[in-house]
Amino acid sequence: MKTERIRTDLLIIGGGTAGCWSAVIASENSDAKILICEKADIRRSGCLAAGVNALNAYITEGKTPADYAEYAKNDACGIARDDLLLTMSEKLNQVTNRLEELGLVILKDEQGRYVTRGSRNIKINGENIKPLLAKAALSQPNVTVLNRVNITDLAVENGRVKGAFGIGIENEIFYIIEAKAVIIASGGASGLYKPNNPGLSRHKMWYSPFNTGAGYAMGIKHGAEMTTFEMRFIALRCKDTIAPTGTLAQGAGAKQINSLGEVYETKYGISTSERVYGTVKENLEGRGPCFLRTEGISQETEKSLIKAYLNMAPSQTIKWIESGKRLSEQNVEIEGTEPYIVGGHTASGFWVDTNRATTLKGLFAAGDAAGGCPQKYVTGALAEGEIAAGSAVEYIKHNGHLSISEEEIEAHLNEAEGFLHGTASLFTAEQLEEAMQTVMDAYAGGIKTNYSFTEKQLDIADERIREIEKLSDTLHAEDFMELMHIYELRERLTVCRAVIAHLRARHETRWAGFSRNLDYPERDDANWNVFVNSVMENGEIKIILRDMQKEAVLYEHSN
Repeated sequence: MKTERIRTDLLIIGGGTAGCWSAVIASENSDAKILICEKADIRRSGCLAAGVNALNAYITEGKTPADYAEYAKNDACGIARDDLLLTMSEKLNQVTNRLEELGLVILKDEQGRYVTRGSRNIKINGENIKPLLAKAALSQPNVTVLNRVNITDLAVENGRVKGAFGIGIENEIFYIIEAKAVIIASGGASGLYKPNNPGLSRHKMWYSPFNTGAGYAMGIKHGAEMTTFEMRFIALRCKDTIAPTGTLAQGAGAKQINSLGEVYETKYGISTSERVYGTVKENLEGRGPCFLRTEGISQETEKSLIKAYLNMAPSQTIKWIESGKRLSEQNVEIEGTEPYIVGGHTASGFWVDTNRATTLKGLFAAGDAAGGCPQKYVTGALAEGEIAAGSAVEYIKHNGHLSISEEEIEAHLNEAEGFLHGTASLFTAEQLEEAMQTVMDAYAGGIKTNYSFTEKQLDIADERIREIEKLSDTLHAEDFMELMHIYELRERLTVCRAVIAHLRARHETRWAGFSRNLDYPERDDANWNVFVNSVMENGEIKIILRDMQKEAVLYEHSN
């Protein structure tokens, strides 16, 4: 394999929302050499690739950052870090202003005020939001971008990150990158569980199908402390199309109703997980299917919704048109998706300090990769990217490069070449991925079991995921694209093991809509109002329980 060695001051893994903004902020506040590695192309990569029609984290008139932090913590049933929520919330409006300066169209009323959608959201024309962020990063004089480069592992020595290894998917180069500091901004993990739709439609899902939990997996393998993987996220979506429901619920005030026409959201609650739980429960008790009530809405509202969905989820608008019924003449059927691990909506991810430093020295995390701070959405990811960038720049001032040894390079080269030049495997990466999703769906609380599980089922899941891990060692890649798919599968398998360990560790049911532990079906605040964290030691995942913080104070890693 061709190899290329690169030395930079700051390496940013992932050129999505947080990654691009980290590069902008680091560049504006230092003359450090900054490198973004993105396995796609930063102009249309990550969760914002196709755009978004609202900024869901904004401090509206009459509200404060503390109000938003309190809302996010309550929605997470108390499992959230006060320091992370407050430091993120304090920057939400600032980064929104910066987005507008970059050219993002934010809708305004006749008085020039932002048009709100609910009490914490504002409406935007955001189909070009990612190109705007990418342009801002690319325009910085000390920022270099390597598109189509997939980072496969970190280089770590004595608990300090000194760079990373990657593969050029199109130029077939093996990269050895030495860096003084690294920011993980590679997103969360989708594709762990069997999705709503099969076959060629399996990627029609809520979260970006290309986010594999790569950053999580790298951190786990090198002993970074992770948090709250048991708080999975399940989105409530329009059936079949998996189109958003928030626009209907918040923009049009559509209520959740069962097949009898009864409004059930008031019975179960309206937090994110409660909305999902109520829908599952109504179906289980024979009152399904469930809907968002749009029958009888005004023509003006109907027209607005059709345009909104044509912009962000055209398949839903097409479904309405093909049905031959107007939106005001039919309710919209809803369902839950498969579970995801995503730190932008839940508290899953790296255990970070207030400055977004992980427990590995020189490694920082932002956006969906960073844990402890739910309900970030777009602006929260930008805010965390800004915080992580400032911390990384400060770290670089006091720490130099560490060399990556020839032995480390050879080991990673041999692994990649083993997949490329080995004999043909009995299985493909796609077949093993499907097997993994089947295991997680049936034994680790997927759609098939209505997000429920028992300890015995988790034991079976863990055993079978380990078996699939061993089989992945034998896979063969015909080219570098297939090599990337092998690494993506292995990343997902590592994250699956962590998810199973976390689900098994929490002996209660705190988020009934997101996961229901049938061995411990009740919430237990007396014993489990704690963070379930983990580290991998000698290939096994060790659970650590950490107490909740009592107030928003600066948190530093101490053990």
